[in-house]
Amino acid sequence: MGDRKVAILGARSLVGQCLLRRLMEDDWKILAYSRQPQHEIPEMKWLLLPCAAAEQAVSWICVAPIWVLPDYFPLFEASGARRIVALSSTSRFTKVSSGDLLEAAVAARLIEAEARLRAWAEHRGVEWVILRPTLIYGLGQDKNIAEMMRFIRRFGFFPLLGEAIGLRQPIHAGDVAGACLAAVQAPRAANRAYNISGGETLSYRDMVARVFLALGRPARLLAVPLWAFSLAVALLRCLPRYRHWSAAMAERMNGDLVFDHSDAVRDLAFAPRRFALTREDFPR
Repeated sequence: MGDRKVAILGARSLVGQCLLRRLMEDDWKILAYSRQPQHEIPEMKWLLLPCAAAEQAVSWICVAPIWVLPDYFPLFEASGARRIVALSSTSRFTKVSSGDLLEAAVAARLIEAEARLRAWAEHRGVEWVILRPTLIYGLGQDKNIAEMMRFIRRFGFFPLLGEAIGLRQPIHAGDVAGACLAAVQAPRAANRAYNISGGETLSYRDMVARVFLALGRPARLLAVPLWAFSLAVALLRCLPRYRHWSAAMAERMNGDLVFDHSDAVRDLAFAPRRFALTREDFPR
């Protein structure tokens, strides 16, 4: 894929922001589709959705939720798309059997959306690449580590279910963006799906302790029984910021959510960083 022009769907998302930065550093010509007007810069052209006229772009990176992609199949066709990189999630595996109906529904949507993209692309002769990251963090905008940091700042402790020894592989949004950029160019990536995980595997407990360390606070980890955790979550969900929390999140603290990314290393030269928080990753 030698064309140095790429169209982005979801450019204002967390990964999208990191991706735009990488693309501009590498001197790509960027078409960014958005539902709201944006300030244009020389390296980038913003196009309004849903009525934007399609401009020619053989390469697409879609970092919007993968289940919205079918709405844009006509746009991809009109643009002459030849390869589409789409962002899914390992949640399609980890939440499919969740006791939380909303989480299970999310997993089902991911599975269905991946299947619809593959079927459409194969019917049209378009190359597809699906990337499934693990727990994403970065820029203080994620719903994982950033929310954990906000909770610690507000309450001074963090609740854990039991020992919280389940293994995690947090991945920085910048590394997800790097994988997207590699996937749009790598010949061997055509018509493949990749699990992409962070460069370090650590327990949930150690991950939380690392957050305390980054904040310069002593690690105050409070072990609570499931019934108490469920009650606390029910109360917290009354606040908009914690509306997506659930007791199922606590139950997973002692389960391993680990994924091999050796295929991405081989085909995409994927080299994710270890779990390390910088000031840029702190929530504002």
